[in-house]
Amino acid sequence: MYSNSIKLIIITVLVLILSGCAAGRAYLPDDIPPMHTVSEFSDDENVSRTRDPWEGFNRSIYKFNYEADRFVFLPVVAGYEKAVPRVARTGVSNFFANLGEVRTFYNCVLQTKGKKSLVTLGRFLTNSTIGIGGLFDPATAIGWRRQDEDFDRTLETWGVDTGPYVVLPILGPNTVRSTSGRAVDGGVRWAIMNSIDPFGGTGASTEVGTGAIVLEVVDQRYRESFRYYDSDYPFEYYMVRYLFSQVRELKVLR
Repeated sequence: MYSNSIKLIIITVLVLILSGCAAGRAYLPDDIPPMHTVSEFSDDENVSRTRDPWEGFNRSIYKFNYEADRFVFLPVVAGYEKAVPRVARTGVSNFFANLGEVRTFYNCVLQTKGKKSLVTLGRFLTNSTIGIGGLFDPATAIGWRRQDEDFDRTLETWGVDTGPYVVLPILGPNTVRSTSGRAVDGGVRWAIMNSIDPFGGTGASTEVGTGAIVLEVVDQRYRESFRYYDSDYPFEYYMVRYLFSQVRELKVLR
């Protein structure tokens, strides 16, 4: 019973990680010579609607994410790249991206985006069949571009405010609203996986399911090109917060 409880906790955490981007973010020491002033990234005009009342807490989590990335995720990704051929890694990425179409589909429906819903459904059906379970991506080749929607965008469509900026462990930059969106998307994913129980016939459903989730986490970090210390900005915390706000603003305009 105790062992199963531990597995349940691990899977729950991993599912929440996979409900959105799981990339780590950067932390730079203060002794790097400045290339830009902090005001470039921290004034109200630049950060738009991003409020950061918990900056002290966010910075501590930011550094934790750096340590986790440096000592856990990147070494694992390096081993993954050495052990798995590129063509196989591409297939893994395509497979998990295809599963992500489910999240995009129901959020498109909730946002009443009919065209995006149809494109996403068409992509999922095409890649799941012709693409051999999603290992290949023929849908893109025929002109159906991958969409990207989540429950954060759904809440935004419904008029919910973003709330303050928050840096989550492992998950990185977020807002209170996007954190809630991640939780909902993770819950829906959990419910779907439990209802269809794809590994039920293996005799080791929990173990196989956990392994699949771990592989997906590794794949997500593998596909994220961001690396700590690569930017050479002494105020990278502010830079990342600024860029996060800009990406969010661009999504609003889509």
